[in-house]
Amino acid sequence: MFKTIADPADCEVRSVVWILNANNVKQDEIHRQLVEIYGENVMTDGMVRKWVRKFNDGRANVHDEARSGRPSVVNDGLVAKVNEKIRENRRFTKRMLCDEFPQISKTVLHENVTNRLNYR
Repeated sequence: MFKTIADPADCEVRSVVWILNANNVKQDEIHRQLVEIYGENVMTDGMVRKWVRKFNDGRANVHDEARSGRPSVVNDGLVAKVNEKIRENRRFTKRMLCDEFPQISKTVLHENVTNRLNYR
């Protein structure tokens, strides 16, 4: 019996699916082999079928496609403005900063003040 490979990269598993599919291995057999090598939590049978369809439709890239996400409102310029406000009044509170910068959530503001600007 093979030693299972723990925590494989997604592209590695998809590469195996791609190769086995190219060798005309059936989808349920691909899933069985994946589970045998990578363990029970590797990829569901439905996901194997989905990737086989994608590869059969002509996809050759096993990596994730770029996705658009929600753009961050925090940029270097905004962080510099927050830093400037803090330097104007060293006895700042998070509430005061939230009032000055309503476009930034309290959590993100706190993260930037403590982690990026290194204030306590």
